[in-house]
Amino acid sequence: MSTPSSSAEVSMETIVALCKRRGFIFQSSEIYGGLNGFFDYGPLGVELKKNIRDCWWNDMVRRREDIVGIESSIIMHPKVWEASGHVAGFTDPLVDCKVSKQRFRADQLFFSPVVIDGKTAGYVSALESENTAAELQAAAETFKRKKALQGALAPVEPRDMTEARPEEIPQIPSPATGEPGSLTPPRAFNMMFETYVGALRDASAVAYLRPETAQGMFVDFKNVVDTGRVKLPFGIAQTGKSFRNEITPRNFIFRSREFEQMEMEYFIHEDADWEKCHKEWIEWCRRWLISIGLPESHLSLYDHPKAKLAFYSRGTTDIMYKYPFGVQELWGIAARGAYDLTQHANASGKPQEIFDEATRKKFVPHVIEPAVGVDRIFLAVLCSAYAEEQVADEKGKAETRTVLRLSPRIAPVKVAVLPLLKNKEHLVARAQELYKKVKRKYTAFYDESGAIGRRYRRQDEIGTPWCVTIDFDTIEKDGTFTLRDRDTMQQKRISEPELFAMLDEQVW
Repeated sequence: MSTPSSSAEVSMETIVALCKRRGFIFQSSEIYGGLNGFFDYGPLGVELKKNIRDCWWNDMVRRREDIVGIESSIIMHPKVWEASGHVAGFTDPLVDCKVSKQRFRADQLFFSPVVIDGKTAGYVSALESENTAAELQAAAETFKRKKALQGALAPVEPRDMTEARPEEIPQIPSPATGEPGSLTPPRAFNMMFETYVGALRDASAVAYLRPETAQGMFVDFKNVVDTGRVKLPFGIAQTGKSFRNEITPRNFIFRSREFEQMEMEYFIHEDADWEKCHKEWIEWCRRWLISIGLPESHLSLYDHPKAKLAFYSRGTTDIMYKYPFGVQELWGIAARGAYDLTQHANASGKPQEIFDEATRKKFVPHVIEPAVGVDRIFLAVLCSAYAEEQVADEKGKAETRTVLRLSPRIAPVKVAVLPLLKNKEHLVARAQELYKKVKRKYTAFYDESGAIGRRYRRQDEIGTPWCVTIDFDTIEKDGTFTLRDRDTMQQKRISEPELFAMLDEQVW
């Protein structure tokens, strides 16, 4: 068995091409030129995405006794977002190029003075990437060469545009034009999508598409407490669509304007050891990612420095993943204190307290929040699973096999059922009989078109863990059939009861 390629070895171009070719992901509204930041999930993509979501829900909610689920509406009362701080503070710093009319996030646009013999000769800029500093250094060397400047060039000192002094901004070149003088100072840009509720189109009808699912769990907190027979510590979980009007959607589905979240709010006593609880949830999330196939070597932890934490946050740790475009945030686990429930209590006038039987007093619980995007996990598992290897075809000639080594837990298709020959009615009939039985419980695929080797390759490329081949021995001997393993390509004879027993054990 070959070693899977790591995500660092797989290009985004390869992943995007695979997604289009095999029906995982399409550009939204593609026949009209597409819409930046929006994507459609095809037949295989929707199955993979659903399996990720279902695995999370089963492990987070159904297999635990301390967590319940809800499903809140996408559009809520606008006062929800005022109380949460999203109306006033849910912003990204925006920079405009007045010449090209392009927009950039100021915290993703880096610049540096070009210093020669201790004097600033000009400025260079670059959009954030895995090699931003190297790109700025190369740009500084090019600047020096084009200007025919003499002297020692100092190493660049990258800063983002939020750190630019007013007198520096006119000297920083736009990434769009390469010329200075066209960039505006950074300004706040609210990322919430506005809409209207009802027939009127005035300020009284303004509402918002939710930018996160978390607030739905906070505003329904008392409803869950009063009806759910829950006791601290307990959690409320939710999955669903969120919308953010990102200035610069990028890296395929990693940062898009419409995405799906899986969030859980874990409520604890105000006197509980929040640090211990926080660490336990960090480890739970890390182990869960490994359980669906992400390599531990590509996961790391990033603790937000205290200076950059929100004023109400006690601590936030991100689980980072090594994507082809660099190490980026995958899952954030935040200790949010009692901020959210307190804000909604103050804004609504409805107390959000729990009565403590031990102390005979009421208090507002604190919360630990693990929040992750389904789309980011989707991209991570594709990058982790993708591999190319040299194998021998049916005639012994070398060929390249593309394979997705997806965990059976999340693979879009669990079993492919293949009759050895499509022109033998007894083989086809037995294959269709088995296929119908398998698909009652598992996602299965029936394929009788082409040579058996080519059919195996098609299933390898979409990540199907097992192929079952109905051959002449199935009909003429003991009724067993050939089971082929995707990763090892090894085959063995297996009976129908053994197949279902294996699936029940492996797909959970």
